[in-house]
Amino acid sequence: MLTILISCFIIGLLIGLPIVFVMGISAACVMLVSEPMAFILIPQQFFAGINSTTLTAIPFFILAAELMGAGELTPALLRFAKSLVGHIKGGLGYSSILTSVMFAGISGSALADAAGPGVIDRQMMKKDGYSPEYASAISCANAVVGPIIPPSILAIIYATTDSRVTVGGLFMAGVLPGLLLALAVAAANYFLVRKHGYTKVRQRKKLLEILKLSIKASPALMMPVIILVGIRGGIFTPTEGAAVAAAYAMFVGFFITRKLSLAILPKVMLRAALATAAVLLIVSMATLFANVLTTMRLPDMLAKSAAELTDSRLIALFILAGIVLVTGLFIDTLPALIILAPVLSPVAAAFGVDPIQFAVMMILNLAIGMVTPPVGPVLFLVSSMERVKLEKIIVSIAPILVAQFFVLLLIVLFPSISTVLPHALGFTN
Repeated sequence: MLTILISCFIIGLLIGLPIVFVMGISAACVMLVSEPMAFILIPQQFFAGINSTTLTAIPFFILAAELMGAGELTPALLRFAKSLVGHIKGGLGYSSILTSVMFAGISGSALADAAGPGVIDRQMMKKDGYSPEYASAISCANAVVGPIIPPSILAIIYATTDSRVTVGGLFMAGVLPGLLLALAVAAANYFLVRKHGYTKVRQRKKLLEILKLSIKASPALMMPVIILVGIRGGIFTPTEGAAVAAAYAMFVGFFITRKLSLAILPKVMLRAALATAAVLLIVSMATLFANVLTTMRLPDMLAKSAAELTDSRLIALFILAGIVLVTGLFIDTLPALIILAPVLSPVAAAFGVDPIQFAVMMILNLAIGMVTPPVGPVLFLVSSMERVKLEKIIVSIAPILVAQFFVLLLIVLFPSISTVLPHALGFTN
């Protein structure tokens, strides 16, 4: 059966089918060969993949991000970030990184970051003398922060595949790694702007002006605070927190920025609905594929093979990280997560790896895969939007990727980076 699955998968990729349909068709073929009457179960399995209360959070967080964008809060975040670090050498690079950290608390998506504030960041950097390829590279690298810092869509989906972790726990676990990731990109920016001569210095903003800009940006900055405090305080669950975030974003757009109106609300709802449909379609197909792998007892086979190779927890974790990395180079992030999580997490558990540490390692690993060739959806998005050759962006982003992989190495070596905050706040396994 595994031969049939792999054969169908490879054939589907070779003939150019979208990965979402490749997974669904490959799993369906295996089910039909093993049990001819299984076609009755296939639609049920598709629906079962998204029949989860936890996944309800996804459309609400997507809607919240769309409402914030329509409410024109992104420019306020950019101006605030620029006022804080714009006067430093390479300041626009730093302000781009800082904006991504703040926007990550709204969108939870790398693609949303690259297509939202990333557009304005790249325009500002190019006007200030940065090359288009470097502006594109720093924008792509910043986008990786989105899936790590809460609220993270990848964290929500991972929690549905592994009962040993919770959405709230993974939200808290992503805070320190996300900040470390941003610092790593900032360190790379420090050396690269000096190497390429992007050292133009702007005048430092006065304290009063910074305070005014912070007030304008505060509605956007409050969203992640409301979500995290609400979840930790037991005021609402992560799923309810997503609905609160959407309601808050609508309130801000209508009554604070006053950029939202009933006329544009249907367009905002439609964009959110289309994005949600795309995500849930991937989830349903990938879940079916993962279920087939589990039925074939692939996790047990992998655990046995890993145990024969080593009895070291650290070496086993490096092996698993390598599997995730290679998979992420060729398969898009979301389907890779749904396929690998139920297969590899039992293997990690067999070696005594903390499930929260493994979840963060996998999410960060796959998030970095969004900006690495040959698939790298963020690379392709930015390349097409900026009309910069993909290979030029890859050359420019390579040193930044080294810094990001260093953060991944730290998370593998030091579990407390990802576990100390959720454990301290009571999100135990």
